[in-house]
Amino acid sequence: MSVIKPRTRGKQLVRHITRLDRENNETLYAYAHFLGEPTEYVLNQLIESVLARDKEFLAWRADHSESYIPPPASQSKQMKRSHSAVDRTHHSTSSRHAVSSAAGA
Repeated sequence: MSVIKPRTRGKQLVRHITRLDRENNETLYAYAHFLGEPTEYVLNQLIESVLARDKEFLAWRADHSESYIPPPASQSKQMKRSHSAVDRTHHSTSSRHAVSSAAGA
C-alpha cells in the first residue's frame, strides 16, 4: 500500500525550482509513476505528511505565522540594480567633486 494517496482534490500551485540529489530525483519520478501522479503532487504530499508529524515545528510555526517566502528574484534583482545605480551615481558625483576641489586648491 502506498504512503501517499492519489490526488482527491485540487490545490493552488506555485512554481518552485530546486535541485535534488540524483538518487532522490530518480526515486521521486519512480514513485510519481507508481502513483500515476505528477512529481509536484508527490513532493507536496511528502511535505504535508512529514511536517505534519513534527510537533516541535508545528509549535514553532504557531508562534511564527508570518510568511518566510523570499521575495521573487526579479524584485531582488531590481532592488540590487537600483542600489547599484545609486552607488555609481554617488561615486561619480563624489569623484567629480574631489577633482574640482583639487583643481581649485
